[in-house]
Amino acid sequence: MIGARRDSAQRRVSVVIPCYNGERYIADTIRSVLRQKHDSLEIIVVDDGSTDGSRSAVASFNGEVVYLQQPHGGAARARNLGVERASGALLAFLDADDLWTDNALRALAAPLERDPALGMTVGLMEQFVSPELPDGARHGFRFSPDPVPARMCGTVLMRRSEFDRVGLLSPHLESGEFTDWILRAEAAGLTFATVAELVLRRRLHLLNHGVVRRDARKDYVKVVKAALDRRRAAAAPEGPA
Repeated sequence: MIGARRDSAQRRVSVVIPCYNGERYIADTIRSVLRQKHDSLEIIVVDDGSTDGSRSAVASFNGEVVYLQQPHGGAARARNLGVERASGALLAFLDADDLWTDNALRALAAPLERDPALGMTVGLMEQFVSPELPDGARHGFRFSPDPVPARMCGTVLMRRSEFDRVGLLSPHLESGEFTDWILRAEAAGLTFATVAELVLRRRLHLLNHGVVRRDARKDYVKVVKAALDRRRAAAAPEGPA
């Protein structure tokens, strides 16, 4: 029995979903996780100070979801709080308006189960315009509908031990915090494999973070600069002893 519990803990996947005023979409997102064919799943929604009905939407799942709250502090802080509560040996992040495909978790977990040296897997992402938008708004989005590899929230599954080795997401970034973490993981030597299967459907709508925050580009510039600085520091020759 003890061995069975240990095996279950090693297979458990903790899925952390930050949510800020996500009442419209959060239930669909949670349902996409519950449809995964996995025998040990933990869903953690971190409410980042929502002022809408997000709490009621999560409560409708009758205890299938762990619900945490924090004062509004941004997605990075919400994700970090979810990680602190997570009990799984495998860790995934999903935004509150996106959807996993039905076979996402199985596809991402299989390489990690086969190769203990692998730290993370990455799947394919496709974008879609949220169907409730009027035609005028729908035509305002320009994007390729084709599935593409993307190291972003919702497309990756990682070992918790590797997340801890790289460290928490930066709470100083309001945008690009996950890209920053990925670049730090690369610098730390985290190994990953790409899975040639569609795992994420990224919803485009009028409340997307990049649409609402026009200044989000500034944070991405900071992320790129920090990554370049790390590379230069790593490549710099050591001084005299």
